[in-house]
Amino acid sequence: MRKNLLFHVKRVVVKVGSGVLSNGEGLDRRAIEQLSRDLVELRERGYEVLLVSSGAVAAGKGDLGIVGRPRTIPLKQAAAAIGQSRLISFYEEAFHAHGRKVAQVLLTRDDLANRRRYLNARNTLMTLLDYDVLPIINENDTVVVDEIRFGDNDNLSAMVTNLTEANLLVILSDVDGLYDRDPRDNPEARLLHEVPRITQEIEAMAGGSGSDVGTGGMATKVRAAKRAALYGVGTVILNGREPGMLGRLFGGEPVGTYFFPASNRMAAKKHWIAFTKKPRGKLILDTGAVTAIVERGKSLLPSGIRGVEGGFDRGDAVRLCGPDGEEFAKGVINYSLAELLRIMGKKTSEIEAILGYKYGNEVVHRDNLALKDPPPPKNQA
Repeated sequence: MRKNLLFHVKRVVVKVGSGVLSNGEGLDRRAIEQLSRDLVELRERGYEVLLVSSGAVAAGKGDLGIVGRPRTIPLKQAAAAIGQSRLISFYEEAFHAHGRKVAQVLLTRDDLANRRRYLNARNTLMTLLDYDVLPIINENDTVVVDEIRFGDNDNLSAMVTNLTEANLLVILSDVDGLYDRDPRDNPEARLLHEVPRITQEIEAMAGGSGSDVGTGGMATKVRAAKRAALYGVGTVILNGREPGMLGRLFGGEPVGTYFFPASNRMAAKKHWIAFTKKPRGKLILDTGAVTAIVERGKSLLPSGIRGVEGGFDRGDAVRLCGPDGEEFAKGVINYSLAELLRIMGKKTSEIEAILGYKYGNEVVHRDNLALKDPPPPKNQA
């Protein structure tokens, strides 16, 4: 069955975490060399490969005398500044031994949240693939702040999957995949080989981080798989510490945990709005507006807005919340905060009379709106 699932895969995003690349004292060069061999083998089998690699902080923290995770962002940035060049040099040496070239690409969330820079990043990555150069992507930790952080490289890998229109996301971890219980505490825990749909029960099975060198645990990997699934892409979580696992996966062996893509794929633009574009404010809607958007696929009109929080301009993303304040969608807004405060609760026919102009009847058009939890297909529970 795995062969059937992977038959149409041509472009793969592989994410490797610090827990795989580090040996507790810094980077494990043998792990990097083994990963490089596996990725070269995939390329020789005809797959296009992009690598999202953690490890910069793990590579540099020892020079600062840091044990465990850096406790502050400045310490993390300093460790990344030291370690990033070391990480890429190790990769360059490992791939050079196989006659392959690599390129370093450092991103922040702000790069992908801006549509023009998003497309520029995509063009760069696609050009590298065209020239048979393997992109090695990491968050630009040396300059990043909370407002523009991806949060973890699992999240970044899901965004890169969307950005490059990849067909599969492979997350290399220090465990064999997703278990029904934490295998560290439960020797009878069972590995789930396939997850047809990521439900709340599946998300509850994921625990926290088990590593003192990485920011992501199984929970972040499952969230990344969910985001990739909504884009119509499957995800596999594999044990990256075991040599040859990528070759076994693409040979059709039932290794790791395979998360099926959603059958109701989210359009690329809506996926970008939902998971990449940073929201700048919050709109509180009445029940009628929530029902119209969720159940009937309608746009948001000013009459359905009961409250506004935060600051935003036209073209920013905003959170859409029900009367209880719970977010149920995100969307790109057509009016600024100052404009919206004047027209909220009004009919569309009144907009031009109030403002002297209008950008349209919709505050958020349905084409620029993404539900937080899209409903499953009708044939699914």
